[in-house]
Amino acid sequence: MSKVDDSNSQLKKFQKELSSGTVSLVLLAVLGQSRQPMYGYQIAKRLEEEGEGVLAGKQSALYPVLRNLEAAGLLASEVEPSVSGPPRRYYRITKPGREVLREWVAAWSATRDCVDNVLQGGVS
Repeated sequence: MSKVDDSNSQLKKFQKELSSGTVSLVLLAVLGQSRQPMYGYQIAKRLEEEGEGVLAGKQSALYPVLRNLEAAGLLASEVEPSVSGPPRRYYRITKPGREVLREWVAAWSATRDCVDNVLQGGVS
């Protein structure tokens, strides 16, 4: 394996590790900002638009996370018939989900600030 291949492999691994820790946060955030329940494809499109492609192509990975968040009581869902295809599952954030989202946003901000300080060489 060449150094370039190894570097690409390391980058993909790093991106996967970063993504796995942030998908739950951004899913809760999208649903927390939405005035109405959303189905998976809508959520994926919103992430694609707002995430500038960073989370693009991860649509299939969203569904297990949505189910886990629902199992934890952070989201609720309902299945509704669709005129253009199979029934759709619509997700909405719950009150406990909003509380957890506030905590996660604070944790994310603290982590981001810490990492930014290290990457920028610390405070002079």
